[in-house]
Amino acid sequence: MQQGPNLRAQIDEIEEQLMEQRQHVARLRAQLPWEEVADYELRDLNGSTRLRAAFGGRDELLVVHNMGSDCSYCTLWSDGFNGIVPHLESRAAFVVVSPDTPEKQDLFAKSRGWRFRMLSDADLAFTRAMGFMRAESGAEHPWPGVSAFCCTSRGQIMRTGSSPFGPGDLFCPAWHLFGLLGNGVGSWEPKDRYASSAHACCSPRTVAL
Repeated sequence: MQQGPNLRAQIDEIEEQLMEQRQHVARLRAQLPWEEVADYELRDLNGSTRLRAAFGGRDELLVVHNMGSDCSYCTLWSDGFNGIVPHLESRAAFVVVSPDTPEKQDLFAKSRGWRFRMLSDADLAFTRAMGFMRAESGAEHPWPGVSAFCCTSRGQIMRTGSSPFGPGDLFCPAWHLFGLLGNGVGSWEPKDRYASSAHACCSPRTVAL
């Protein structure tokens, strides 16, 4: 087994390399050609709306692709985004799109205290076109992620970037914070609600050494 100081030095070196690699990926992503997309029909509580309307008069838009209120992982990501909505909206418009009906979205958003706008893609046409559908066990289902768009001076809607979500990604800090604990992430999985006992201080004897 490696000694503590040597192992720490190795971890520091790898973390620095990861930071450099992430910056490299960002530079490569910036070189990708933008993709023109259609002005997809979506829905909100007022009825039919369009992707263009989600810009709200802004030039740029971030769309989070959410699997719906039945996915506790998607709820975890959205809870995190909710805390930085003012920061996000200082730079671009921000909406969350899921296959849930507008009514279901509204009820769930209120139960979570979400402050961002939600739009419904019930027929999944937009989600599918953006590449966030995956086949599993012979069935197709939505997959979480994010797309970034801009509206050009000619009125074109262009997708400028996208990325899928998944446990351990860079879009949710919980995984990385848990990774510092004695047992790491372990078997933890997100839930919409947690028992109050989950917040109690645990005995050090519950941590495997």
